[in-house]
Amino acid sequence: MAFIDEAVIEVVAGKGGNGCIAFRREKFVPRGGPSGGDGGDGGSVILVGDQNLNTLYEFRHSPRRVAEKGRHGEGSDCTGRSGVDLEIMVPLGTVIFDTSSDEILGELLKDGDRLLVAKGGRGGKGNARFKTSTRRAPRYAEDGREGEEKKLRLELKLLADVGLVGLPNAGKSTLISTVSAARPKIADYPFTTLVPQLGVVARGPIEDPFVIADLPGLIAGASAGAGLGHQFLRHVERCRVLVHLVDLSGGEGAYVDVGAEGAPEVAGADEELAAIEDELRTFDPELLNRQRILVGSKADAGVEERRIALKTAAAERGLKYFEISSVAHQGLDPLLAEIGSLLKNTPRFEDPEENEDESTEPADPPTPEAEM
Repeated sequence: MAFIDEAVIEVVAGKGGNGCIAFRREKFVPRGGPSGGDGGDGGSVILVGDQNLNTLYEFRHSPRRVAEKGRHGEGSDCTGRSGVDLEIMVPLGTVIFDTSSDEILGELLKDGDRLLVAKGGRGGKGNARFKTSTRRAPRYAEDGREGEEKKLRLELKLLADVGLVGLPNAGKSTLISTVSAARPKIADYPFTTLVPQLGVVARGPIEDPFVIADLPGLIAGASAGAGLGHQFLRHVERCRVLVHLVDLSGGEGAYVDVGAEGAPEVAGADEELAAIEDELRTFDPELLNRQRILVGSKADAGVEERRIALKTAAAERGLKYFEISSVAHQGLDPLLAEIGSLLKNTPRFEDPEENEDESTEPADPPTPEAEM
């Protein structure tokens, strides 16, 4: 299944049922009076967080969702049945925007979280509701109200504990395939990973399993739309710990535009680190305040000059530094132990404040004038 992290859908709440105009016609009950029942309320549209989903793929083929209408009222003071609420399941980490105002309606971060996005129309009142001491036989009733109709933009931000960031071919896919059961595509050319990959790490010295995300490689200018990384920068926002991988071998793919005349040149390890930091800072300055670990990957083929430059850069930033070789299974346990330690002391992403439903019921329409 394709990984889809954005979708635009149209939701339509159910219309309320009409009120009924009826009068009692029973034997031995002269002048029985009005007996028209109220219409049922229309069904609302509710988004529900589901931990078993990880993509918005299904909305590509069914972007319009309509809730059930309320039934009309009937005689003998029978109220129409209310429409069933439409519950739409979405992955955890989904942010919901109203496209008309670009306002955030809410976020679903826990399994079973619910968000009302379109309220059903209220059912109309039957003529029995309008009976008074002076108006004994009203011959009118209310129509049901229309349900809310909205166009929403759904934006998925992965809920991973740890995010792997770095230039293409920095060794992110190899690392996640080694420490978890995830099996991303691995090859010796840039941009092998085209969509985020999730894996659960439950090995080595860690006590509590955690979720790790392999995010597609960033390049200089990603925050402005260059490469593939700009499509997935939003997923970094949910990660509690960022693991920044830099290739110590200086192999193909480790390029940044650092030439004096703008020509691409092989960059130093510290320059590669700074290039990705600039993209994270441009996208969201707060990302650099997250718990971060600097990792020199492909240590079995590392170049001493790059190793020294990366160690120096880590010391200047006050970051923990590790060297690993995922292929040779070197240095992985100390890295996982440090990640586990940081996660213990880093709270999970806090739930946003609950959005109060400030909408009020529409006022009743003016009561028709009494019959002459």
